[in-house]
Amino acid sequence: MATANTFKLDIVSPEGAIFSGDVEMLLIKGGDGDLGITPGHLQLLTSVAPGAVRIRHGNTEEILYISGGILEVQPTQVSIMADTVARPQDVNEAAALEAKQRAEKALSNKGSADEYRKSLQDLQEAMAKLRVIELMRQRRKK
Repeated sequence: MATANTFKLDIVSPEGAIFSGDVEMLLIKGGDGDLGITPGHLQLLTSVAPGAVRIRHGNTEEILYISGGILEVQPTQVSIMADTVARPQDVNEAAALEAKQRAEKALSNKGSADEYRKSLQDLQEAMAKLRVIELMRQRRKK
């Protein structure tokens, strides 16, 4: 049960419930920039950009990769409806590096505006996956 120092967080994706519990802080990349959600945060509804989701509860921090979705903040409840979610150990670094290289090559080619947007989105997702892997490596070093 949420206390004055916590709030209820639910993360769901088409695959089902990913996380549900009381947390002290949520760090996530919103559509307009980085967000830090703590108890008592103002109500908010925003898109979520590809990137790391950092969940602080107890003496632990859990890191997830999210490809995008919607974030809803209510007074005592936060919900993330994610397109896809992966734990860092499930992110394929080689595939992310290859996707990054493909997207960079596609961006350098003169294509249509739609192709450019798609390549840019692919690059952002690949970079976000690589950042999640790097966050996990840094955490292991501590």
